[in-house]
Amino acid sequence: MSRFFSKKIVLVTLIVAVIATTTAWMVDNQIADNPGANDGRDIVVVVHGLGRSKIAMWLIAVRLEEAGFRVARIGYRSLRDTPEDIVKDVEGQILDCCLDKSPKLHFVGHSFGGLVIRAYLSDHEITNLGRVALIGTPNTGTEIVDNLRHEWWFQVLGPAAHALGTDENSFPNTIGRPNYPLGIIAGKMDNPNENLLPGDDDGLVSVESTRVEGMTDFVVVETGHSRMRSDNDVAEHIISFLNTGRFNGI
Repeated sequence: MSRFFSKKIVLVTLIVAVIATTTAWMVDNQIADNPGANDGRDIVVVVHGLGRSKIAMWLIAVRLEEAGFRVARIGYRSLRDTPEDIVKDVEGQILDCCLDKSPKLHFVGHSFGGLVIRAYLSDHEITNLGRVALIGTPNTGTEIVDNLRHEWWFQVLGPAAHALGTDENSFPNTIGRPNYPLGIIAGKMDNPNENLLPGDDDGLVSVESTRVEGMTDFVVVETGHSRMRSDNDVAEHIISFLNTGRFNGI
């Protein structure tokens, strides 16, 4: 696959994300779901990725609820705000919906949402913190941004997207090492985006870049970046990790 063709695929993917976000914000907002009254069940805070809204995480939320968790999906404006603005926004929502309202408070994040969770937890000590599962998260940045940040059309994605490079000062690489149980799920496609990403990848994030020093467990699922949110194996791995601290549920 040529580099030009790879760029066109990424462009189409990102345009679809922009359209999806614009549409979603007509019916969705940045207020977290209400996980309901404290009935002794753990709460899972679920955070979506770049260019999406909390609607994008509905299927994962359903699977978690079926597994016995209470769920709070959180939304944020990823195409306008800086990473710092987003983390501050999410901080307020977590305070309102979830702190001190369950035996354990877990977190699940897709893509950029995983970085938001890690950044939040780096600055906040949660006494009842449970486990954290991240899917398709570029924990050391993504080479997609390194290769495309100077393209004219990339500018519309806003400051958060531009902060996802692999340099040492990028948003992912300035987040502290995790000191809590952290499970990483990476995606791998049959036809990797080899012209823009090294090694195996999910189309937007390389498998290697999802790893982070201090993680508890790691697994690779054969699926694409966006499809991870609806993949049954990914959901089973998430539930297993939140319950046991290991990806051993399949």
